[in-house]
Order: sequence, then structure tokens, then C-alpha cells
Amino acid sequence: MSTTDYDVVILGGGAAGLFAALTASQRGRRVLVLERANKIGKKILMSGGGRCNFTNLFIEPQNFLSANEHFCKSALNQYSQWDFIDLMQRHGLEYEERKHGQLFCTNTANDLLTILEEECCIGEVKFRTNCDVLELTTLSPTEANSARYMIHCDEQGRSTSYSCESVIVATGALSVPTLGGSDRGYQLARDLGLGLVERRAGLVPFMFSDAILALCSTLSGCSVFVEASCGNAHFTEDMLFTHRGLSGPAMLQISNYWQPGETLTINLLPLHDATEYLIEEKQKSPRQKIRTALGRLLPKALVAEIETLWWADYTERPLAECNDTILKKLGAQLNAWKLKPSATEGYRTAEVTLGGVSTQDVSSKTMEAIAHPGLYFVGEVLDVTGHLGGFNFQWAWSSGYVAGLNA
Repeated sequence: MSTTDYDVVILGGGAAGLFAALTASQRGRRVLVLERANKIGKKILMSGGGRCNFTNLFIEPQNFLSANEHFCKSALNQYSQWDFIDLMQRHGLEYEERKHGQLFCTNTANDLLTILEEECCIGEVKFRTNCDVLELTTLSPTEANSARYMIHCDEQGRSTSYSCESVIVATGALSVPTLGGSDRGYQLARDLGLGLVERRAGLVPFMFSDAILALCSTLSGCSVFVEASCGNAHFTEDMLFTHRGLSGPAMLQISNYWQPGETLTINLLPLHDATEYLIEEKQKSPRQKIRTALGRLLPKALVAEIETLWWADYTERPLAECNDTILKKLGAQLNAWKLKPSATEGYRTAEVTLGGVSTQDVSSKTMEAIAHPGLYFVGEVLDVTGHLGGFNFQWAWSSGYVAGLNA
């Protein structure tokens, strides 16, 4: 077994870990990054279809979910989206703005990862990949040795240990386990007495087991602009039918607010009062059929499917023969389609994990564990989850920066 000393050891070479590493190293700290996967930055490379939606122009605290809604404010203020954009611009990163203020790499996410690696190189950060952290133990610092922690690892069958003054836990979470996601950070937190908020998959597609599954499968690949609601939360975006159920930005967003057993409300015509529209169409063109009128606003494939569900007795009748009571009932369904998912697709396809290390046990100003000096938690391992659209990456940069500044 070999033991090596560092000032700061970072557990995880993802977005938050890399940003903590470059920040701490450029303060003159000797930094080591331990990554469980075979290379660093895997989730960065695959995100946004390989182009990495790295931040958003409109970062606000209300874009984040946490048991403590105020926790994210300090880090976002200390290192904002403008700070990260400035860093990317100084390196010449080519990027583009898409809808809702989302910023993507113009070419590939590898351009962004290369910048982070270059910044780490400036501070002479060391990396160890294929490194599985087994245990974190506390030490008693002395005048001759300031080490407060010992990290025990398995590196492809070889036992190694690293001592350090500060540890930054940036292990990510349970989402997309094929990219290195794990519960290691939660285990370390639990072993040291920190609280955990219940975890579940977030930004994840829905599945169905009833007749809706057959409808979704038939319409697989069809996209429609909707408003998806659950409780007081609602998002107006595209919804995508899949062979398992429903996906697309609207459904991923609302999944953060849905609990098993709850009902979703889908407004298929968020820009129209469907009842008024149908009655107006009846007055303008009384001989047209319902599917003709709706086919101007919705994909024809979708209209054909819901026709058999919602107005099977009137499929061949002109609007003139559909009384207003029938049209009002249909309009209400179009503006408030009630669906009860059987489940989500879970961590396998989830973009994030909701919940995590309790923010009650971590300083919002430094990311340091209140009861454990020199121990920091950053990124997705914490109970802070952003909306879809670059918010989770900005949380990684901001929380990583703050920990790197203080570790």
C-alpha cells in the first residue's frame, strides 16, 4: 500500500470536481482528483447531445429545488453564469444561445472539457482514474502534519491511500450509472453523521402500464407543444411520445415535482381555449369534422388516436351536428388531459438525482460540512437540483468554485 500527501483531494472528476480542482490549485494548493470511471468529465461529454448545455443566461434561485430554497443563493452570487461565460470566452470557446437562454457548445462538449483540463494544468492538478474510494477516515492534525483525512482506495486491485488537509466530495449522484454515477458520496456523508434527504430520479421520462401505453407506443416519435402540470408546478414546452410513455422537455421538467400515484395534467392546446376554438370553428365551417378543425393545431397522428378515445361516436359527423355540450366536454379534455403514470424510467435515463446530502449540515457560504472542518460537498451530491436548461451545470461550477476557494 502506498500513501501520498496532498493539500486537497477531490472525490470525482465531473463538472463540480474539476471546477473545484482548478480553483483550489490556482490558489497554490496541491490538488489530487480521484475519479471512479476510466476518464474524467464523462457526463460533460454526453450532455446536451454531445454539445453540453453548460449554463443559462437566466439563472435564478427559483430554478433550483432543495429542502432549503435559499441554500443555492450564496454560491450562485459568488460565481455566476457571467463569470463562467467570461472564462469560456477568454479561452475562445465557440458557443450558441438556444431557446430559454440555454448556452451550448457550437462544436462539441470536448471543447469545454479541454478548457477545464487546461485550467487544471495551470495549477498542476494530479488525476487518478479507475479509482474507487472505499473509505474516508479522520485524522488528528499535528504541528508537523496538517492532514485531517485519509482516503482509502482500490485502484484496479491495488490498495492506495491519500492523506490531505481538505476533502471535496464531488461524487455526483445515482443518475446515469454507466457514466460513473454512484451512491458513494451519500455513504461517506452518512458514515460521518451528515443527514440525507430522500433521493429519487429527476428530469426523467414517464412510463405507463394502461391503455395510454399503447397510445404512446403508436405515436412514438411524435412531438407536441403542451403545458404539463402537477400540483402548483407547470411547464410549457414540447412533449415527446415514446414507446415507453412520455418524454421531452415538458415531461422531464415536471418529473421533478411528481410523486408516484399522482396525476399529471396535460394541456394539449396551451395557446388556445379549446372549447372556444371548436365552437368558433363550428360557426365558421359547420360542415367540417372535429378532426379537421383540430388537425390545424395538433399533429394529425395525435388527432387520429384521441379521436377514437374522446369522440368515437362523432368521428364522421360535421361540427354542425355536435351540440355545444359535446364540444365543451371535448374542449375540457384537450385543455386538461388527466394522466397517471405508472412510474418514471428511473436512474438509468434520469439526468439528475433529486435529494442528497442535507444542506442543513453544510455551509452555504463555503460548502464545508459544519461539523467536519475541511470536508466539503459540491454539485449533485447535495440536495440541490436545477431545472432543465443548463442550471445543474451552473450549480456545479458555482458550488465547485466556492469549495475550491475555501478548501
